[in-house]
Amino acid sequence: MDKREELIKIFSKDIREILKQVTVDFEQVQEIRLRVHAPLLMICNNREYYITRGGNLSMRAEEAYLVTREALKETLDYMSSYSLYAFEEEIKQGFITIQGGHRIGIAGKTITDGHGIRSMKFISFINVRLSHQVKGCAEAVLPYLYDRDMIFHTLIISPPRCGKTTLLRDIIRQVSNGSVEHAGLTIGVIDERSEIGACYQGIPQNELGIRTDILDCCPKAQGMMMLIRTMSPQVIAVDEIGSREDLEAIEYVMNCGCKLVATVHGSSIEDIKQKPVLRKMVLEKWFERYVILNNRGKVGNIGEIYDSRGCRLYPVGGECF
Repeated sequence: MDKREELIKIFSKDIREILKQVTVDFEQVQEIRLRVHAPLLMICNNREYYITRGGNLSMRAEEAYLVTREALKETLDYMSSYSLYAFEEEIKQGFITIQGGHRIGIAGKTITDGHGIRSMKFISFINVRLSHQVKGCAEAVLPYLYDRDMIFHTLIISPPRCGKTTLLRDIIRQVSNGSVEHAGLTIGVIDERSEIGACYQGIPQNELGIRTDILDCCPKAQGMMMLIRTMSPQVIAVDEIGSREDLEAIEYVMNCGCKLVATVHGSSIEDIKQKPVLRKMVLEKWFERYVILNNRGKVGNIGEIYDSRGCRLYPVGGECF
């Protein structure tokens, strides 16, 4: 079953018939958004399109198919196999992960208690984020990340939709498997939002290598501590760091002699230095490599690579930051 067929079956019958007519390559589709009484939207190659009832992509909102409450509810039923309660723990975090590793973001009325969000009802907004595994996309960056048979502490900096998670995923896979030049390393992945491994019923839908252990739907800070204590990883990989709790856990990981590969939203080193929590990491040279992505060309396109001193390694030359 190809990606289009795999995805189409999770939508309501009306939307399914529309998507069958869309002519784009679903390998290039990043998101499909449903909002009650609003246009059906598709994000493809970082561009937003309205989807018409005839399955055409348009730039005009008035031509779009309007999502009905019935279509959205039917879509939720298909996505959850009519058992939304089975995803109760994930719903607390605002998403569910379905077979194929696709993450379904949801929003509506939250139900809270004294301990935080307990559940959600009147779900009226759905964001289907398609899982893409681009094997080999880390080939260009890996030579800059190795220090003999170990890798450097690495921070991947990227604006939204530039492929930071896709790149991180392939780095994990290749470092875990090893190669002729480098032995494979044991990697622990904390996959707080089920985006890296995209686990479905505990089984990763994306290939992350033969020496990789995953903590799925686990808070990053707690997960880093747990893996260090229980799984003896040589490398820890996490997506989207930024909280003060993350900072403390990262310091613990590094002091334990474990290497860290992480991602963060941003457009440059200077951008990261403006964030109070991350500024400390940059100024104290916690990371030995900074990989900065941009949205030019393919997913995971490398803009620049710097070392801990701020000297640019790629492209060659240039002043230190």
